Amino acid sequence: MALIGFIGSGNMALALIKGIIDKNVYNFSNIWVSDVDSEKLRTLKNQFGINIAENNAQLAAMVDIVVLSVKPQVMDKVLDEIKDSIRKDTIVVSIAAGVRIARIIRYLGNVAIVRVMPNTPALAGFGVAGIYSNPKAQPAIEKVKRIFNAVGQSLILDDESMLDAVTAVSGSGPAYFFLLMEKMIDAAVELGIDSEIARKLVLQTAKGSAELALISNDHPAELRRKVTSPNGTTEAALKVFTEAGLENTLVAGIKRAHSRSVELSE
Repeated sequence: MALIGFIGSGNMALALIKGIIDKNVYNFSNIWVSDVDSEKLRTLKNQFGINIAENNAQLAAMVDIVVLSVKPQVMDKVLDEIKDSIRKDTIVVSIAAGVRIARIIRYLGNVAIVRVMPNTPALAGFGVAGIYSNPKAQPAIEKVKRIFNAVGQSLILDDESMLDAVTAVSGSGPAYFFLLMEKMIDAAVELGIDSEIARKLVLQTAKGSAELALISNDHPAELRRKVTSPNGTTEAALKVFTEAGLENTLVAGIKRAHSRSVELSE
């Protein structure tokens, strides 16, 4: 079986490693990891039995797929470290937000590169990821999809610039939903509901609503209308949200996240 290596052992790398082992995409013996944090590496080795590389260059020289799971601000340093050891047939997968393929090519040359924008629900196996590859990586795109499908779903994009939109919608999206949950819990507590009961009410409502939307053929707008009885409680709340400009504010916020993603990648 081919070897896969992760440079960086943060939460997303942890989720991917667990997912690909659980779904039998890779055997633990075919997974390598490198990181400046030796304690994290020991924890991963003890938990999953994976292999530890001495450094990033050693890992890059060995594996068939290298996943760059590092923060964008250290990406140039990592690319400089592996540029002389990475093989020309290696598939390079980057999950660093805002790091464009052209920037990676400047260091590594004409290699197969796949950019992926995952999101944090991957930690629970319910992530969604946008995927874009350069032409050389096209034959390997299904291999990369299998990796990210192990922690949720993945969608192939035909334009690298669309990753900025994916970042704004699904990359940052969990925070939008968490904010809504947070404020619904606060409101429930203000209405006299015990905080733990409020938390369970809100989280199960969020989960149930998402599940219903997933299995329904109706657009969320239609599902909302079905919940909203004329002159009822739901309509009363929605009128307040509309009068406060909530809908426009949400759209404006997502557009600002998109603009910021473009700014960071320039």
